[in-house]
Amino acid sequence: MSESAVLVETAGQAGVITINRPEVLNALDLPTCKSLDDAVSQVEADAAVRVVVFTGTGRAFVAGGDIADLDSRQGLAHYEEFAEHIHRLFRRIETLDKPTIAAVNGFALGGGSELMLSTDIRLLSAKAKIGVPEINLGLFPGAGGSQRLIRQIPLCRAKELMFTGDAIGAEEAMALGLANRVVAPEALMDEALALAEKIASKSPLVLRLLKRTIDAGADMPMPAALAHEQAMISLVLDSEDAHEGCRAFLEKREPTFKGA
Repeated sequence: MSESAVLVETAGQAGVITINRPEVLNALDLPTCKSLDDAVSQVEADAAVRVVVFTGTGRAFVAGGDIADLDSRQGLAHYEEFAEHIHRLFRRIETLDKPTIAAVNGFALGGGSELMLSTDIRLLSAKAKIGVPEINLGLFPGAGGSQRLIRQIPLCRAKELMFTGDAIGAEEAMALGLANRVVAPEALMDEALALAEKIASKSPLVLRLLKRTIDAGADMPMPAALAHEQAMISLVLDSEDAHEGCRAFLEKREPTFKGA
């Protein structure tokens, strides 16, 4: 296996990005974040990749930030360098025009949970542990976690997790709404890739516009969100894929989507 901190490969129509620092449980430092950014650029530019899967090597998805690296930093330099980069990176993943899946194979703590929170769909190994333990280090979630978590689960539970630093298991994470399903460890990647292929069979153009509609509407008041949806679905009806899908239904055949 390559010694790169981040691996990129394709499996069918999925691009698989693997954080590959098992000796430190895939902890994120600045070079790893830059490598992850490059990996996202690679799959984003590849027209054959329609869905992106994130996972980790070994026992962890991402076990958090590199603590020794964090300890070496001071406020303004951290703000301008690491924090600036990781916020931009996770927002980029969150708004990527291709659907994203987190295949959480083990520990997803701190920055690992924050990466997971930036993805569209999450499959958790039954062995996964999810948490934001930064408070135990005299810190708090600083890669988007303090804001994404309160928007994805009840506020009181988000505060409890952040105030205590406690980790939760896969089943509890799913019950809270942080994950789509819990999967046997040995089946995790097969299920993630099968789901990626199912999504990839849809129109990439319509998936892109749907994701934009969902994400933009989530931050709007309902009247504005509905108006936005009305405009976007009307735009979709100018696409060849929309009419191919309708014709295929009427003709009782599988559609052939071209992304146009």
